[in-house]
Amino acid sequence: MDLDDNARNLVQALTNGDAEKISTSRFSSLLASKDRDYLLSSTTQDDQVKISDLEGKVIGLYFSANWYPPCRNFNKVLIGVYEQLKSNGSNFEIVFVSSDGDLSAFNSYRESMPWLSIPFSDLETKKALNRKFEVEGIPYLIILQPDGSTLHDGVELIYRYGIEAFPFTEEKLEELRREERMKHESQTLTNLLTNPGRDYLLDQTMTRKVCYLSSPACRSFCPFTLTFARYPHPTVGFPFTSEVPVDSLIGKTIGLYFSAQWCFPCAKFTPKLISIYQKIKQSLEGKGGGVEDFEIVFVSNDRDQSSFDSYYGTMPWLALPFGDPIIRTLAKYFDVQGIPCLIIIGPDGKTVTKQGRNLINLYQENAYPFTDAKLESLEKEMEEEAKRLPRSNYHAGHRHELTLVSEGNGGGPFICCDCDEQGSGWAYQCLGCGYEVHPRCMRAVDPATAASVQHT
Repeated sequence: MDLDDNARNLVQALTNGDAEKISTSRFSSLLASKDRDYLLSSTTQDDQVKISDLEGKVIGLYFSANWYPPCRNFNKVLIGVYEQLKSNGSNFEIVFVSSDGDLSAFNSYRESMPWLSIPFSDLETKKALNRKFEVEGIPYLIILQPDGSTLHDGVELIYRYGIEAFPFTEEKLEELRREERMKHESQTLTNLLTNPGRDYLLDQTMTRKVCYLSSPACRSFCPFTLTFARYPHPTVGFPFTSEVPVDSLIGKTIGLYFSAQWCFPCAKFTPKLISIYQKIKQSLEGKGGGVEDFEIVFVSNDRDQSSFDSYYGTMPWLALPFGDPIIRTLAKYFDVQGIPCLIIIGPDGKTVTKQGRNLINLYQENAYPFTDAKLESLEKEMEEEAKRLPRSNYHAGHRHELTLVSEGNGGGPFICCDCDEQGSGWAYQCLGCGYEVHPRCMRAVDPATAASVQHT
């Protein structure tokens, strides 16, 4: 039988209504084993759902594990999207492919899931799926369409678009991208940071005030109570926040700082950002005239009000109120997938860069105003400075000789082994083990001193 015969037979099968068999065969070959044609349902361990029942549905293969925090975090988001889609009657189903280490962990994790699962004992099917879809990390969500097409970036799409991503077709995703482009083109500071019930930001830099009048009569004449009536009446020494209209920030360069007290990288970066912020403000004040200004707005990812209050109390800038719905909207709009994250908005209200944190680490206060022209100038300065640096040297924190490299000769994006922050462009690198430091972090020593370093 030649290829033409095969093609005619396939057309004949489809014409005769055998498409279901072909599609079902595809799902069976992926999800079934020689002695199993079912999946576990979400109700009890013993309930089973025939794989053939998935016919005609959009399927998400969800590779995940109970032991990995990013999986547990994504799991909560995915449950919300799944339940909304099911309540809307959408033809969507998820199949959990476990990477848990034992049955107890699998069962514990599965209890939170409202979808189907491959039995934990079917190791061969799980291995085959990981090989077929080249799963290199979790969480991972593969979208299988009824027409046989496959989409690999389900996790990113759920985080970015939520329920709106369904049915995950290329046409739908292009529509969402087009809408996203239109939103960015019409973006203003006001539509980013306000909602129908709030047109202000919090400012606690004016809050170290004290009201010594604690009687009820105070309300009739206390300037603090009259001015900040929406907040609880302050007691002696109690800091409180004032309101700053969002419109007062129009024309300024703004940094949207996504951060949280519980986040260890945030705890390291925030003090640095405070120092850089103050230096930028001082520099702009020194220029006079009020032509330029810079402000930061804290976008909290804290878990409760007390954590927000404690963390924000260390910051010299503005903030969105804790729990404001705009916070989630902003994270989705800017596709924030990790914190700390610093988004820079220009004086015209448009996004300048999403890489504010990296630019602060690379150039400190010199990064302001974060524009392409400024960065091009800084890169040229770095190139000129690199010409004056020694080609190799020994560093106080490493025993081997370090060589000066750039992106063009073996360098590239890296994490500095001295300050633990990201770098790019020029670096001093150990060609033997990959140890790298920023040129500014280089603490030159003689070879004998470096040789005595106990760690590499």
